[in-house]
Parts: sequence; C-alpha cells; structure tokens
Amino acid sequence: MSGRQYWLMKSEPDCFSWEDLVAQGKAEWDGVRNFQAASNMKAMKRGDLALFYHSQTGLEAVGIMEVVEEAKPDSTDESGRWVAVHVAPKKKLARGVSLKEMKADPALAEMKMLRQGRLSVAPLTPDEYDRIVEMSEGG
Repeated sequence: MSGRQYWLMKSEPDCFSWEDLVAQGKAEWDGVRNFQAASNMKAMKRGDLALFYHSQTGLEAVGIMEVVEEAKPDSTDESGRWVAVHVAPKKKLARGVSLKEMKADPALAEMKMLRQGRLSVAPLTPDEYDRIVEMSEGG
C-alpha cells in the first residue's frame, strides 16, 4: 500500500481558481486560518492528491492537485503560527462535480467536508476520492 492520502481543498475562484493554479504550475496554498484545516495540511505528505474545490462561486470539485511540498510556514502569515503546502495541478476533472451531487450520493454521506461545511481543507477516504473522480467521468 502506497500510504497516499487524499484531500479536498477549497478556494474561492475569484481569489485563486483552478485556472490560476494551472497557469502558475505550482502554488503555495496559503491563507488558511482554521486550526483543523491547518492540522490537516500539517498531515499532508509529498505525493498526496487533493481535489480542488471552487467554493462560494461554482461550488464544485474541478481538478486534481498533487502535494509537491509539505507544510512550511505560510508566507502570508506575519505571526508565524500558520502553515501552507505547495501544490501542482495534475488533471482537470472531466466535468465539475457539484456540492449538490456530492450531498445526494449515499457513498459520500460521511465525507468530512459535507459534515463540516466551513472546513476549507478536509481529508477524503480513498473511496470518497475515487467516487468523486468517477462522478466527474459520468459514473
């Protein structure tokens, strides 16, 4: 077993979108100011995969990112308390998978992000990750 972990990471597309990540090729996932979300980022390992989720506008998973650098101090945090990871785009999903679709799928009923809607960085089980990717491909 690879030990790879899976995540869902939210960003408001008018602040930082999937297209912005693709254009940059690699980006610091910064600005997270929630202890549970920050703890999740501290648990990330290089090679982990994350679904890029557009929050506020769109409300859908749109792409797959890879964690390319583990947690370091967040460059936007002057206090030194918060961390950031670096991510790179891997693949745009065949189509966006909406929050409404995720909520309607019984296989995703226990998904952390659905149970704690304000959480911006949440773990996914391998089955949840696979199911969302499958949904994007029409399954």
